[in-house]
Amino acid sequence: MLTTAKWTIDEYHQMIAAGILDNRRVELLRGEIVEMSPEGEPHAYFSSEAGEYLINLLGELAMVRLDKPIILPNASEPEPDIAIVQRLGREYLTHHPYPENIFWLIEYANSSLEKDLEIKSRIYAEVNTAEYWVVNLKKRQLVVFRYPEDGEYSSKSTIMDGTIYPIAFPDIAISVSAIISS
Repeated sequence: MLTTAKWTIDEYHQMIAAGILDNRRVELLRGEIVEMSPEGEPHAYFSSEAGEYLINLLGELAMVRLDKPIILPNASEPEPDIAIVQRLGREYLTHHPYPENIFWLIEYANSSLEKDLEIKSRIYAEVNTAEYWVVNLKKRQLVVFRYPEDGEYSSKSTIMDGTIYPIAFPDIAISVSAIISS
């Protein structure tokens, strides 16, 4: 059996500061530095369009961060495609959003679909992220994970159209097509 070296978030930040990870698209997942899949044109297009849509829709209610890190206590610093977080202003100069700052997360997946549906869903559920969405780019579906319980989400549904109301903002109607197919 192979034993892999595990890294803390502080060690990961030291590697970043030292330039060791320059020109590498990586994220820290449960203490392991994991290569991120290259972002194809559909991924870049749909996540950017959905990001703009959410920025306009949510306004001052939340900050919409695109491709930026979040810090999780399970030795993870993933970079979700879209993170909807509290507006903390300059506080984000000293730290990336923590779980208590996160309303929900969105990942766009093509080649990373299995990682996003299996590994990342557990990582996010472990830290009680209330809601996590995965856009399956191959099938143009939105997979919605909700209600973390014992390290997994107790609710998982797949939708292709209509409207969804996020847990954090139950009065805000979000067009599914604006998220999955703009």
